[in-house]
Amino acid sequence: MEKDLKLATELIDFIHTGASPFHVVENISRILDQAGFQKIKLTERWNLEKGKKYYTTRNDSSVFAFITGTQSPAKTGVKMVCAHSDSPSFKIKPDPEISVEDYFLKFNTEVYGGPILMSWLDRPLSMAGRISLNTGDPLNPENRLVNFNRPMLVIPNLAIHLNREVNDGVALNKQKDMLPLSGILGEGSSGKGFFKELLAREAGVEADKIIDFDITLNEQTRGCILGAHQEFISSPKLDDLAMVHAGLNALVNAKPSESTKMLCIFDNEEVGSQTKQGAGSPVFKNIFYRILKQLGADDEEIQQTIYKSFMISADMAHSIHPNKVDKHDPVLHPLINKGPVIKIHANQKYTTDGESGTVFELLCQSAGVPYQKFVNRSDMAGGSTLGNVSTTQLDIRSVDIGNPMLAMHSVRELGGVKDHEYIIRVFDKFFELEQQ
Repeated sequence: MEKDLKLATELIDFIHTGASPFHVVENISRILDQAGFQKIKLTERWNLEKGKKYYTTRNDSSVFAFITGTQSPAKTGVKMVCAHSDSPSFKIKPDPEISVEDYFLKFNTEVYGGPILMSWLDRPLSMAGRISLNTGDPLNPENRLVNFNRPMLVIPNLAIHLNREVNDGVALNKQKDMLPLSGILGEGSSGKGFFKELLAREAGVEADKIIDFDITLNEQTRGCILGAHQEFISSPKLDDLAMVHAGLNALVNAKPSESTKMLCIFDNEEVGSQTKQGAGSPVFKNIFYRILKQLGADDEEIQQTIYKSFMISADMAHSIHPNKVDKHDPVLHPLINKGPVIKIHANQKYTTDGESGTVFELLCQSAGVPYQKFVNRSDMAGGSTLGNVSTTQLDIRSVDIGNPMLAMHSVRELGGVKDHEYIIRVFDKFFELEQQ
């Protein structure tokens, strides 16, 4: 259990530093730098060599890391693990200050993705993201990251005395009920411009230099290990930073070999992936093609590579809920700490088919890891993930998998300590194998 707990604790630390997708990518970049990966910019000329380690970023919120193979990709294919950096949250709107009774100050926000709204109430919240500064060059503002990393906000519940029906179920209005309280206005202050002043103080810049920002709320309380036997991970953003962390571990552990290995961390999965840094944009295909051309592949060899490659689309999965067993398929009951889950959907919200599922099952067997399968109840619509979006850009064989968890999209989610070590072991095995 010691290795399991060590990896789970590392995951908790990784999530806590990843206060926004920008900070997730910053953290990944730091780890890749320490592991000997060379950063290359999309805007500069590449000169890749075989058997070397590289990474590049898009929008500061997506990252693509890879180890080039020593053999032609047309012979070996490319092995890739894909996950996403974003999580459901609330984004601060422009000019967000709203005063109440000339006393309280709250911030205007917009919901990002599909959070469980009630889970965000009465929790110490912080803010993090990116600010863009005027440099005098309109086409090239300076971007800086900001992470308050301390309790700054709260979305207070309405007392039961003022809402006697609260325990019968309440529909929360995203515009009225979910605005975070920032503090109490100073004497004679309207609060106008206060948010930019906050950002300026935190970033160490002048407020009038800040032109715009991408700031989201985040749960401030660090995750923890819990359970009678220390078997659970309670943390924000397990979906999908647990898979990001596992894929990153496996790539950093991997050694250069015949085949090219790749880790793709996309942004904006929670809102459909149709952005320049999302899985639905050409960025994936552009980088894939660029790597292959740098390794000497011609158009015919690129086509060969596509059809010899394999993608693991890694996004968290649902464990059976102990209080809501009836919400699950009557037969397939994934459980926390029983291994990664292969996700299947007849209408192709997941990319798994019989062949790609078999590939993953055999990987698990080879790694000595148990595995499970998930299918929605036939009368319930499920979620989707980035696998079927990214394959619209490149028709690579793909399987959708994830570790089982409870409370997906809550501000605080629950996963398994053993499962995190299991999935890293599978990803390690995936990167070790060579094309027959």
